[in-house]
Amino acid sequence: MRLVSLLPSATEIVYALGLGGDLVGVTFECEVPAADRAGKTVVVGGTDTRGMTPGEIDAHVRAQLAAGADLYTLHADALAGLDPELILTQDLCRVCALPSGHVADALDHLGCRADVLSLDPYTLDEVLASILAVGDAAGVPERARALVDGLRDRLAAVAAAVGDRPRPRVAVVEWTDPPFTAGHWIPDLVRAAGGEPVATRPGARSVQVPWSELRAAAPQVVLVTPCGFRLDGAVGQAEAVAEHFPGTPVWAVDADGLVVRPGPRLVDGVEAIAAVLHPDAVPAPPAGSVARVA
Repeated sequence: MRLVSLLPSATEIVYALGLGGDLVGVTFECEVPAADRAGKTVVVGGTDTRGMTPGEIDAHVRAQLAAGADLYTLHADALAGLDPELILTQDLCRVCALPSGHVADALDHLGCRADVLSLDPYTLDEVLASILAVGDAAGVPERARALVDGLRDRLAAVAAAVGDRPRPRVAVVEWTDPPFTAGHWIPDLVRAAGGEPVATRPGARSVQVPWSELRAAAPQVVLVTPCGFRLDGAVGQAEAVAEHFPGTPVWAVDADGLVVRPGPRLVDGVEAIAAVLHPDAVPAPPAGSVARVA
């Protein structure tokens, strides 16, 4: 089956299901093994925000949305040339990826008959269900079931290790300038890791909040997980966040690798957060996943 992924998390799911060889189209943000890059066509482009500060990125996004402009560009001719059979897309977040409506319109214009599967999970359980949905659509339901069973086993192991322990109050800063509290599945990750999420929006979109609201929640631990950044970028932002929480441990997290992309690596995120909250109960996280800054 010829697959096209229009969001990085879907690309991760495809590879986790052993379908990397069937993947012909990706976005400019998708992480593809170096050995495979030559065989993948970039069908979605966008602004390269490397070198921009969080405030500059926020200003750019707000300006584009206010003008009714798109944050991502679908290269329709390239997509048509791939003759895809299944396209994986989303409607979850206009800031994160191309909406599925744009894809459907392009396919109608091109006369392309590909199936389109929109992945729009808001909770951790829905993320796991989306893996099953991709497996079904791609014709490998058994692989998807085995993958999800393995992920659930790992979640159960964390739950068993931390279940009887006190749950520290955890605030998650998903964006730092301006501050956004975490929503969607992220509070589920904290809870699965043995924490009590505070000032979050479980199962709902993340929202901008004042620092005073986050402080008023009296967190015992603060996690800084800026969307679009790996650990090195998160560390610098976490150092600035720490100024707002004197005396409270502040940790930077590899957001793109562990927290904000709704794919199999969210379970890696649960394990890493559990190691922050309960370091004597679970194995230490891999190097490069989290770092304490205060």
